Amino acid sequence: MYSEWVSLSTQIAANSCGAQCYSVLNKFPASAGREVAVSVVKQLATNLGITQNAEPSHLVKDEEVKWCMDVVCFGLSLPLHEHETIKDCVNVYCEWLTALHPQPRISVPKPICEDANLYARQIINHFHNLFVPRQGECSDIIKRQTVLCHRVLRTLQQTAQISTQMDRQTWETLLLFLLAINEILLAPPAVRDDVGDQLCERVISVLFEVWLLACVRCFPSPSLWKTLQEACSFWRHRIALADQWNRVNMALTARLLKFSYGPTFPQIKIAEEDAQLIPAAMSNDCVAQTWYRFSRIIGSPTALCSPHGISKSPHFVQWALTLEKGTETHQHPCLQLLPQIFLSTMKGVSTQIDAFLGLGKTTLNTALIPTSDQPAVSTTISSTSMMARPLLAISRPKSNSILHLFGEWLFEAAHIGGDTWLSNRNKQVSEDNKRPSSMVMDHRKGSISLSQPNSLNDASSLPHTLTIDKFESGRAVAIGTLCKIFSSKKAGEDILPVYLARFYIALQQCLKITESQECDEILASILFYSADLFRLDLDGINVLLPGFVAALETVLPDKDLQLKTHAMIFNKTELRRSAINILLSILVLPLHYQMVPIRDLTTGPNEKFFTFIQLRGRLINILMNALQVETDSQNIHMMLGGLMLLVQDSVTFEETEIGDSENFQCTSGTQQQKLNSSSSVADNAHGLFVRASYLVCHRLISSWRSDLNVSLAALELLAGLARIHIRNTDALECKRVVKWICDYICYQCSRPPPAHSKDLHSTIVAAFQCTAAWLIQHPYLLQHKDCLQTVLEVVELGISGTKSQCKTEDKPRFKDEKELKPASMRVRDAAENLLTIILEQVGYFPSECGFESISSLLDELALIKHCNSLPVGDNAGVCNLEQAIPKFKYFVTENSTILALLEEPLGNDQDPQPTITLLIRGPFGRHAWTMQLRHLPRSKSGIKNNAINPGRPIPMNDITQRPECDQKNYPDGVNKITPCVADYSIPLIEQICKQYGVKSIQELESILEHQSIHEKLAWAESDNSEDSLSHAQECSPPTVCQEFHAARLFLSHFGFLSFETRNPSSPAEALGTSSQRPLTVLSTGQSGFAEDLKALDNLSARTHDTVHVFYVKSGQMNAQHIIGNMTEPNSLDTHFGNMLQSLGWPVVVTEHSGWTGFTNRSRSVKKIADTGEPQRSNDKNYSGQQRVLYWADVSSEIAFVAPTAWNMRFTDETENCNDNKAAENIWMRGNNSLPTSKQNNFSLESDTKNKEPMPPTRRRAIASKPSVVAQTPPIIFLVWLESFEDHLNFPLQDLLPYTSTGEEQQTKVSDCHIIFLHTLNSGLLRVKLQGPPGRLNFAIPLVDGMVLSRRVAGNLVRQTALNMSRRRRLDNDSYQPPHVRRRLKVQDITQKYKMDFSEAEILAHLFEHTI
Repeated sequence: MYSEWVSLSTQIAANSCGAQCYSVLNKFPASAGREVAVSVVKQLATNLGITQNAEPSHLVKDEEVKWCMDVVCFGLSLPLHEHETIKDCVNVYCEWLTALHPQPRISVPKPICEDANLYARQIINHFHNLFVPRQGECSDIIKRQTVLCHRVLRTLQQTAQISTQMDRQTWETLLLFLLAINEILLAPPAVRDDVGDQLCERVISVLFEVWLLACVRCFPSPSLWKTLQEACSFWRHRIALADQWNRVNMALTARLLKFSYGPTFPQIKIAEEDAQLIPAAMSNDCVAQTWYRFSRIIGSPTALCSPHGISKSPHFVQWALTLEKGTETHQHPCLQLLPQIFLSTMKGVSTQIDAFLGLGKTTLNTALIPTSDQPAVSTTISSTSMMARPLLAISRPKSNSILHLFGEWLFEAAHIGGDTWLSNRNKQVSEDNKRPSSMVMDHRKGSISLSQPNSLNDASSLPHTLTIDKFESGRAVAIGTLCKIFSSKKAGEDILPVYLARFYIALQQCLKITESQECDEILASILFYSADLFRLDLDGINVLLPGFVAALETVLPDKDLQLKTHAMIFNKTELRRSAINILLSILVLPLHYQMVPIRDLTTGPNEKFFTFIQLRGRLINILMNALQVETDSQNIHMMLGGLMLLVQDSVTFEETEIGDSENFQCTSGTQQQKLNSSSSVADNAHGLFVRASYLVCHRLISSWRSDLNVSLAALELLAGLARIHIRNTDALECKRVVKWICDYICYQCSRPPPAHSKDLHSTIVAAFQCTAAWLIQHPYLLQHKDCLQTVLEVVELGISGTKSQCKTEDKPRFKDEKELKPASMRVRDAAENLLTIILEQVGYFPSECGFESISSLLDELALIKHCNSLPVGDNAGVCNLEQAIPKFKYFVTENSTILALLEEPLGNDQDPQPTITLLIRGPFGRHAWTMQLRHLPRSKSGIKNNAINPGRPIPMNDITQRPECDQKNYPDGVNKITPCVADYSIPLIEQICKQYGVKSIQELESILEHQSIHEKLAWAESDNSEDSLSHAQECSPPTVCQEFHAARLFLSHFGFLSFETRNPSSPAEALGTSSQRPLTVLSTGQSGFAEDLKALDNLSARTHDTVHVFYVKSGQMNAQHIIGNMTEPNSLDTHFGNMLQSLGWPVVVTEHSGWTGFTNRSRSVKKIADTGEPQRSNDKNYSGQQRVLYWADVSSEIAFVAPTAWNMRFTDETENCNDNKAAENIWMRGNNSLPTSKQNNFSLESDTKNKEPMPPTRRRAIASKPSVVAQTPPIIFLVWLESFEDHLNFPLQDLLPYTSTGEEQQTKVSDCHIIFLHTLNSGLLRVKLQGPPGRLNFAIPLVDGMVLSRRVAGNLVRQTALNMSRRRRLDNDSYQPPHVRRRLKVQDITQKYKMDFSEAEILAHLFEHTI
């Protein structure tokens, strides 16, 4: 840098030799000179005002002052036992230096005041004698010398700070003096507790601080800068030099960044005293120049790794010559600090680089802190923990710029001890051995080094404390810093190929695993700072894949990871987390590149190479083994997401890339054989499915059951596995998974009461949901008796709190014998939901209505329009629900189900049978049933109903003669039978006469006689009638009955009219309460009944969510520009359109009966008549104006909306409707319209008759405020980024108005979840998650930083969005499941429209005609 400038080292050498400090008193004997100095200096000191008042100096001439200064100069060189004299000399000169101050002291001689700069230069040069080390002095004397030196340094520093009259020559003299005293104190080998050791840090700090002042007042010349650089190279064995160099560099860097990148750039957190090192008056250009020069004053840090080079100075040679023969200069004990100095220097360089990257207080100094050996077990996951590493600055410099400044040092340091370094060293040694022995001439002072050239690089002669492995800590910092620089690459940024090549070679050498399989500092540093390397589109980065896989095999599967460290201690949990991030970045590479070769950088083209597919089995084993030993909650969460990605990608790959044919089309025959041989059977989709399910279930039961977040993640993974359709799925494996989940529920419910908490119940609810997913996707499981019994026992446990039969040998307990005590209301609701799914949906989902509805699409209006038995005028006049309702009879049963009865047959049935059509509105949806009362099956009764009259039977002429015989009441031998006691139970007539009297017998005989007469008259009248049997008449069938009271028949046959269980004479029991009354009649004539029915129908039995999709072009930060992208589909990435189509099914909003993302545009019934032509729309326009993307399963719905400008207009039009929807908010646990006494046990009352069950207790806060709205629905964004850095400038606040669904109340930016997807050049996608802080907000399978293939992007995004919403609901105590909301709405309708009928009135109501 200063090669063309002359160094001032000769001038410093002259000062060190005393050429300018030579006094005339040295011509005389030492005793004489001492006496003169003592007497003169003592007299001068008396006028300074130290012991008495200061007086003006008597020295008025220049000659007088110069003579006295000559004496003081000699006094400063006296032996240290003349401490008082030396002290007086110091005091005199310090006082006289105030001549440079704005207000000099009164004791300063007049000549000095008149020419202060001239005399100040002489004084400064004379001070050199004070700093010369004295040999053989004791420690106390040395400490006194140190005190005096501190006084001088403080005075010089103060003078430089406040003086305004120092000229350039004085500044250069001062800087040269400071360089000289540093040289004389620091250049020799360090000796403990000598004056150089005690003053080391102080003299360097004063030199640097005064130098910084000189840069402002009088910028040093290039010769001075060159001299400083040369001098520092001889002080590098002093650790204080590295510390002070780092301190000044950080202060300068802080100022440099402030004006270079503006106030918004992250500031460095440095100490206040360090910030004051830089004068406030230093200009920006001066700061830049000073910063660059200071960063280069110590040369390359890698020189510190060569003790031979550091010890080449004449001082080390002189030390070696004083010892016995054979002692080498590099064997001095002070050089043992070189590894620590090298580490400190590299940390300083790394800290500067962190500052340029915007990391503030860098992770290098904060993350690598001493921690306990035990890994920290995290129990919560939040957005801050998911993004523990600090974010890089948006306006950070390019990687090339940083590498231009520091790359050479870092690359050299990264190769220390590596193969390249060893080969270069051996080459140098061989070249040196070819030279003849010669002496080495020092260019600075002409001194001679007697070390032979062939011993300069002899590693065998080094002590064990200076072997190359002791410098691994500094090397680890260097390679870690390089990883940070390359990881800071922005999207679209190009790094020079030469830098990439050197980086890859350094990494490949550092990633070599030793035979001991230990993780050293270098490997740990690489893994710690390389989390993003495989996500940045670095050209050729995949050549490092085998090395990283080997490193991950060393770190992740090791349960008791032992780090081989010297000076750096890593947090093992954070280290493993970084390794997991790397693993998540490379999991999909084998199936993405398949047979593409990976060549070794150090081998030739004909050497053996890896292929990507060959690494797949190793990656799978790493993930599986790491899951078995990991204990940190967040790390397990991340790996579970990776496991789901692995299984899903394998299944999709086999379905899409390989297909069902035996001859695969994706590769040639030879390549396919290699592909098959590279993957074992256990690594295919089915094998992964089995391994993943077994591992997760086993760990969930044994280790993860007490951790909320891990349990939820494991259950989410199992639910995801249930939805994966794999060929040749083993039913036994699926049964085992369901059995394990049920065992998990049983264990959680059986935990002692103190362990029952909101978190515990959340895991139980999630387990019930997971069980439902498995049964829906694998309905054949319920065909197995043991599986069905296991599931139903768990359902019973969730609803009632206990099992009817805990063990096989136990006697079952019936429902009326148990007390209902579920674990919580949420657990009971989840169990009820699972039971309903088993009874109604398993094996039948999707229904004829499709995925969009699990309820019937028929309502009263649709049924009336299909009822052709009505008059034409009546049918034509029914055009809305209000007109159709009076045709039905409405009842409520069990206080949770509304029955709407239509007593007329529909148009598709002409049989004259009792027919009734029901609309059943219950907690789990709306269902339409049609029933007929038939005495015979249709196959047998269909012909008879339409048969003609068969006519009279033909009479038979052969009538036999009927014999006449006497009728006998008793057999002939009855009197021979011996009577028994029973024969006397009927009294004789005589006994009756005696008991009741003769009169009573006579009255009975009279009645019998009259009755006989009336019967004879009736028979006579019948014989004379035309209808008598004696007249010949044809028989005819009765007229077919067309009028039935079908509603009465239905209610009677199904037991709804059984009133005998109560006492009708009791008014309280005659009417009964809602829980006692089997049937409640609703009044349909009241206003609002139809609207309430509509509101109930709009409450879906499934959860619904909305994901808003945005496309952000590179550099876009304006909300209007982002919204406008969706109107220009041809300008968007084609992969974005493919991903969009894989999220769900396109549906037309006006014809869609499911959720559409808008409350007032959902639950529509398809209209058949539509004369207008459909409007042509864009294929990718899913704004909700015409179409959206929709997906649903048995328990949830999700709509994907891509907002456009129409959404803003639609939001403005519907703002007035939001108040009407507030009462139906799905996030409210209670309902204001219900009596508070019935809110906690509304579904447990019907299970018992005369005893009140104990309802599950709730938190007092919820009980006191049953209707408080806890939170709004989760807001989820899916954002496609062309440039990854745009996620930092995403205008979330400005885009919220485009995402209104009609359910929001108070939307906050902090409540939004964002899934960013960035497409890489390789065709893969990088994931970035952003969300509110909270324990349950981040769900799997997507994990922040994950890299996934396009073929699984839509599926995994959808699963993640659903799981995020489910976790949000689990975290809300006041959330109502859909069936609970519907039940509460039914109870609300019952309370508003019930008719308090008696039993007789209910029966009379049934005989009234509705239509």
